[in-house]
Parts: sequence; structure tokens; C-alpha cells
Amino acid sequence: MDKLPLDALPDALPDAIDEEKYVIGTYYVGLPPFLDAREMAWAAAVEQSTGTWTLVPGETPEVRRRHVAKVIGVYEVPQHEYSLPKDLERREYIMQVAFPWENFGQQIPMLLSTVIGNISLYGRIKCLDMKFPKSWLKGFKGPKFGISGLRKLLKIKKRPLLNNMVKPCVYTSCQMGADLAYEAAAGGADIIKDDELLANPEFNTLEDRIPRFMDALDRADSEKGEKTIYTVNITDKLPRMFENAERAIELGANGLMVNFLAVGYSAFRHVCENLSPKVPVLAHMDVTGAMSYSPIVGIASNLVTGKLPRICGSDITVFPAPYGKAPILKERFLNIAHDMIMPLHNIEQTAPMPSGGISPGHVEEVMNDLGPDIVIGTGAGIHAHPKGPRAGAIAFRQAIEAKMQDIPVSRYAKEEGHEELKIAMESWGTGKTGADL
Repeated sequence: MDKLPLDALPDALPDAIDEEKYVIGTYYVGLPPFLDAREMAWAAAVEQSTGTWTLVPGETPEVRRRHVAKVIGVYEVPQHEYSLPKDLERREYIMQVAFPWENFGQQIPMLLSTVIGNISLYGRIKCLDMKFPKSWLKGFKGPKFGISGLRKLLKIKKRPLLNNMVKPCVYTSCQMGADLAYEAAAGGADIIKDDELLANPEFNTLEDRIPRFMDALDRADSEKGEKTIYTVNITDKLPRMFENAERAIELGANGLMVNFLAVGYSAFRHVCENLSPKVPVLAHMDVTGAMSYSPIVGIASNLVTGKLPRICGSDITVFPAPYGKAPILKERFLNIAHDMIMPLHNIEQTAPMPSGGISPGHVEEVMNDLGPDIVIGTGAGIHAHPKGPRAGAIAFRQAIEAKMQDIPVSRYAKEEGHEELKIAMESWGTGKTGADL
């Protein structure tokens, strides 16, 4: 490297790069104490841009100046200054590398191949974040609806939206599913979602399911005087998923759903940008844990489930909530939601949809943590209500109304006319202690 001019090295001061030309990756890296961290970072930057383990003839200074990735930060934590502990087994770092985005273009697959590709094989390395320039984001359309668009579509001004996943997850009778959807919608669910485990099997096809569900929801809407969205699961192999999207809309579906990590970001983006012009798209989180739950390898969940599906066009993204059955730290949960809603140049907000064992007793804490601009996701919290799914949905709406009026949910449940909420609280408690009223 000493034979190359300074501006052709995989190295730069962060102050000196044109940030509009680079995507900046931030990483946690753990190394044995005998390795030079900056040299390792340089090697990784070259590996993920212009070269390999040794300089090749075609890797000229001209090629390097334009295409090499730049290490712009190597920060040891804690930062040893004058000596190392004798028993030190590992040195830990935060590193930042800037990648010229013209190398991979305005797309996700080659972004991931570049920013966390081969280096993901190198041991203790986790991509904590990616900083995207405005110039790169302009290549994406982002959510068509997002929070504000969903509110306009459903004519709901302030309160959280209520989503229900039909349970059981997989079932044979389309009519049974439609009947359950009708009851939940009539009780006050704003969105009915297929479970991620049911898409288009031979025993419960889109052709059979969608007309029944839409008829059921039309009946529910006429009764409650509100609109209900049905996000139908079109997840499939390619190109069949794209055909499913077109067919679902032809059959009357007013929303789509994709297990976005199972099919890939680009396939999901294509559905959002090209195949759902007038309906919202819901992104389901499954496979997130496989990509992000290790504390020392992989890609951070705020990227996997927060920022990247939002950039691709997700209007609603399901993500694990720490209140019920989902194993996730509260701070990680909040970070994911943060990346869905904070300003991101031309990209609209995605509606966060916390999910996973949420019951009416959790509503207060969910709203305390995230505010009202969310979709509350619940499955068994509606369908396992002792009085049935209609009562389950009513109980949630009562809990939401209590919080919107700043009345403790447990107190609201004791008031006359809130029998559904009272029963739910007696069944599952407050969500914090599991205690009865």
C-alpha cells in the first residue's frame, strides 16, 4: 500500500470524503489483540470493493481512486492508550467504512453484497448501521401510504390502528377464516392480516379465500361504519409471487402482505413499487432473528426490519414487541421503531406494527413507548377472548379509547359498559405483572 498515492488508499479522514457519493457502514468488530485493527479494516475495505488479498495488476491507482472503499474510523472500546492488560483476550472496535455507491447502484442486493458480503465470514463482525446519502435514496420510492396515508384511507385521525391476524395460523376452511375475520372486524379491527404461515396453499387458495374475506369485511364495514383493510399474504416463489399480487388485486384485495426477508428485499420492493399501485403493503418480520439476533455477527435489527423494508416501500412493518411472547430487548424494539419513523430524506414513514403475544393489557405500555401513530398487532389476543373474536376486538378498542382519554386501562375495565375489556384483563392481566384487576 505504501507504493500507492494517498488518495488511492482504502483510507480517508471522515472529514474529507464527499458523503453524497458513499454509503457508510458502521460495524462492531472483535479481534485478537495481536492483530492490527486498521490493517484488518483496510483489507476488508479492499475485499469489498476493488481487490483481494494481494494487489493485482489491474488494480491501478485510477481504479482505486474511483472505486475503493475507504476506512474512515477505527475506534477501540475501551480505548487503550499506553498499555494493554496482560490477560486481554480480545480487543473490540467500532469501525466505519465508506463505500462508493456507484459500485453497486440504487438497489439492495448488491448493497448487502458490498457492505456485509464476504466479510460476514470473518468472525466477530456485525453491521450496526448504514448511512444512506440523499443521492442514493432518490432511487427509491419508499412507502406509498405510510402512517398518514393509512389514516386518510381508513379515516382515523388520532388513535392507533388495530390489526388482527386470523388464528389459527393455518386452517383448511376458507369460510371459517372469513367468519373469524368478520367477527374481528365487526368488533373494531381496522386491518385483518393473513398469518405469515398461510399464503396460497392448494387447500386454501387466494382464489377461494379473498372473495370470502372481502364479502365478510364488507358486511362488517356496513355494521360498524368503518373501513377494514385485508392484507392478503402473497408470499411465494418467483415469479409466482408477482402473479399472486396481480391476481389478489383482481379478486378485490385492498391490501397485500409479504414475508419480505423470505423472498428478499428486491422482490419485496418490486411488489411495493410496481404491483400495488392503490393498496398498502404490509411487511412481515419472519427470518429477522436469523439475520440479526446474534450480538456479535450479522446485521442489526434496526436495519433488517426497520430501515431497509421502509426504503423498499413497506407501509406497515411487523416487528417483535417486548411485552408478550417475543424475546427482544426494549431498547432494540425502540431502535427499530425509531428507524421506521424518523425523517429520511424523500422516504416516507413506515407504520410500526409491534406484535407477538399482545393483549389489551399491553395497550397502555405500547402507546407509552411508541405513541399513537402505530398499528397494534394482535392474534390470539382477539381470537382467544372468552367471549369470542368480536368481544376480543371490542376489548382492544376499549383499551385504546381508555389510553386516548388518559384513563388507566385497568380502571376503565371496571367501568360499566366495558365488560369485554374487563374479561380480557381478568384473563391476561395488565401485561406488566399478569395480575388480575
